[in-house]
Amino acid sequence: MRVNTLIMIVLAGVFGVLAVVLANIWLASQRNAMARTDDVPRDTVVVAAVALKFGDTLSADKLREVAWPAGAIPDGAFKTTEELLTKDLPAGGGSKQALQAIGVNEPVLATKITGPGQRATLSAVLGEGMKAVSIRVNDVLGVAGFVFPGDRVDVLLTRTERGDGDDKSFVDVLLQSMKVLAVDQVADVSKDSPTVVKSVTLEASTKDAQKLTLAAGAGQLSLALRQAAASKGETTERVTLSDLTGETPADVAARQAELDRKAAAEAAAAEERKRAEDKIAGLTQAVEKVGSRLDQLSKVKPAPAVVSAPEVREVVKEVVKYVTPEPPSRATVGVFRGVKLETYDVPRQP
Repeated sequence: MRVNTLIMIVLAGVFGVLAVVLANIWLASQRNAMARTDDVPRDTVVVAAVALKFGDTLSADKLREVAWPAGAIPDGAFKTTEELLTKDLPAGGGSKQALQAIGVNEPVLATKITGPGQRATLSAVLGEGMKAVSIRVNDVLGVAGFVFPGDRVDVLLTRTERGDGDDKSFVDVLLQSMKVLAVDQVADVSKDSPTVVKSVTLEASTKDAQKLTLAAGAGQLSLALRQAAASKGETTERVTLSDLTGETPADVAARQAELDRKAAAEAAAAEERKRAEDKIAGLTQAVEKVGSRLDQLSKVKPAPAVVSAPEVREVVKEVVKYVTPEPPSRATVGVFRGVKLETYDVPRQP
């Protein structure tokens, strides 16, 4: 047998013995813990034997009693099923109903069921001094149907103020962390399938109920679903159209004025084109009238021309006679004597 194989067998045996020892130590500690637990005083608590939802009537077959440490019993729990079903009921009897979903083996508390003579309605789940207010929503404003009873939502108000030729739209956060009591006519918090609803009922104080009622007529209400654990309010501010584009009201006004100037220029150009087209149309009609008149005149036959007799005129002939003038009787003769000119008036020879 090889040395390596022998070493592996020895190591396997050592690890096996170690595992058995550790297991025995853990089992002994568990037995000791159970022995210490048996010394703790115990009591009974009524829990749900089956899953309960909003409006379910409580009966003995839906409840059972389980052992519970006496020092850890929840507030509002019942020790026996009989106590839960008959406590505070009138002499004529009656029944109690679940006000919210209760899971299997979950303690049934007084806050989760109706009181004596109550029914499973919204009035039974309202807190002290709170009111139930319904607002109208649609498939978009209602967060696409993903708002369920028990959720927390913020209520947003969108309004538009009309000024001098300028409409200013803005959104405010009206109320924060409002508890949803029901969607449409369903108040079961165990509902988990999205449904497009027409109304949402919220739990609100008297003042908040007044705000919701007034805001419903002042603008458009919409919901923003909050994180389940986010119950605290936060600082909010108004959002306007300038926040969307990063422009100031002056920028918007300047751009609008530029658009108005362009629109006015286009309107003036269109009017000028219309006047030119009207003039061209008038000239075309005049030319057509002249052409039609010429066509009419060309169809008329000309009247025969009347030739008058030639006018007799007396012709006077003039005779022009040229007479040769007589030559002069004397003539002037010049004679140079050296450099001196001398003239003599002498008779002309025939």
